[in-house]
Amino acid sequence: MKDEKLTTDEYNALDEVRRGIQGRPSACVARNTKRLSGLKLLSFARNGHLSLTDKGKEKLFLRRCILGLRALAGDPAAKVDDDVIAFLGKKSHIVAADGGFAVTDKGRETLADIEAQGL
Repeated sequence: MKDEKLTTDEYNALDEVRRGIQGRPSACVARNTKRLSGLKLLSFARNGHLSLTDKGKEKLFLRRCILGLRALAGDPAAKVDDDVIAFLGKKSHIVAADGGFAVTDKGRETLADIEAQGL
């Protein structure tokens, strides 16, 4: 089984590819391309352009959800993207509260599990 735990630098490279690369890839992307493509998070087109795979898009979205849940646990009025709010609400990790969102017991359990795994 491959070690699919990513570093912050690798997440930054994925996010940069998601936003689109104009011209040459940055040093961050160049440094991490081999491992990320090996994990099937990035793919090369025939013309040499890098793009995110569905697995890469999912990995980035889950990271945004984790960061959003952590932010809301610290500050119920924290700014979190709408798609992340919708996902966390649908999964019953957060509920609407006065001036923001409150993390539910299920959300706190999830955060504790994430911390225990070291993500």
